[in-house]
Amino acid sequence: MKKLRKFMRLNPGERWTFVQAMILLPLTALVLRLAGLRRCQRLFSRFIPHNSARKTERSEVALTRAFRISHLVGQAVRHGIYPANCLQRSLALWWLLRRRGIQSELQFGTKKESGRFEAHAWIEIAGVVLNDNNDVRRIYSAFDRPIVLAKVESQ
Repeated sequence: MKKLRKFMRLNPGERWTFVQAMILLPLTALVLRLAGLRRCQRLFSRFIPHNSARKTERSEVALTRAFRISHLVGQAVRHGIYPANCLQRSLALWWLLRRRGIQSELQFGTKKESGRFEAHAWIEIAGVVLNDNNDVRRIYSAFDRPIVLAKVESQ
């Protein structure tokens, strides 16, 4: 009952974003497993309006909106039916942001700890980390550039 009250306190746009994230997280996991990262991004980019690149927001307002959307995706992970990993969560956030005309970058980093190789994914806007701790670049050696597809960037 407490979760329902929290959900109802969200404004209608936030509720819709939360529901989209709840659906998108397991869908992202499935598409990644079946098709891989590049095809998943291509498929998802087909559902980004062509005019979203023209109305790209890069202001503090857009960053505030992006943090709110990131928070809602995090809530969908915590309270949803699917415990998404960092890549699934980041791809879902990337798509939700792009749908709203907010340009974001999918970043990857790696580290080797106790003989184990680990990889991690997160989303950034103009160097600002959205869905992780600010020190993620210190913990993981980030790739030289974000993971992008020419087709996605040209929209």
